[in-house]
Amino acid sequence: MSLCPSLTELVFDLGAGNELVGITEWCVHPAARVGAIEKVGGTKNPRIERIAALAPELVLMNEEENRVEDARALEAAGLRVHSSFPKDTAGTAEMVRSIGAALGRASEAEEIARDIERRAERVRRAAAGKREVTWAYLIWRKPWMSVNRDTFVDALLALAGGRNVFGARAERYPEVTLEELARLAPERVFLCTEPFSFKPEHADELAQATGLARERFVIADGEYLSWHGSRTPDGIDYAEGLIAAARGDSK
Repeated sequence: MSLCPSLTELVFDLGAGNELVGITEWCVHPAARVGAIEKVGGTKNPRIERIAALAPELVLMNEEENRVEDARALEAAGLRVHSSFPKDTAGTAEMVRSIGAALGRASEAEEIARDIERRAERVRRAAAGKREVTWAYLIWRKPWMSVNRDTFVDALLALAGGRNVFGARAERYPEVTLEELARLAPERVFLCTEPFSFKPEHADELAQATGLARERFVIADGEYLSWHGSRTPDGIDYAEGLIAAARGDSK
């Protein structure tokens, strides 16, 4: 059982997709296969009684996507819960290995984990000595919300040589104002595709409201930048591409 979309995708990439007895309504990858699996609610409102009735040997959860009270309820029902909360590439590699071991797919997990580590090291080395790129990452509109440095998004973009202008905020997902955005004037304002699905018209709106050049506002794939697991290797490369483009690298 998986109650987190990125972990559902990971289970399939570990070769254990056929063993899933339930997933959430938000588990959309791999698109060709998740439709056949029973949906047991959302990430924040799973149907505890139905999950218990399905009697999975293991329930995969994420401490940010899922609620602790639901994890406790599942454990109280006698189910084994594996909960994770990686905030960077190293933590993601560790999580992949842990889940792989729990599913009896240690060798498959090791391949993904090593790919994460190799790509992270390559990007880290490539960014060394290059000019830092300032950025902001917006996840919501009205209220405008961003991310601080204690987030997976920040870890990927920082790895590539970026600096989050809202990184020092106390809240992981702080509310920000357009006045602050204009004053801080990051070289790039990444507008995510999830949880809020930003569109080009929102970039137009922000450019007009802040006075920042329209080319500073870039739509960014939220799945690559916030899903941790088997998508992380490509997410590392994707983040590098965003920062390299802002810097003017030829990548």
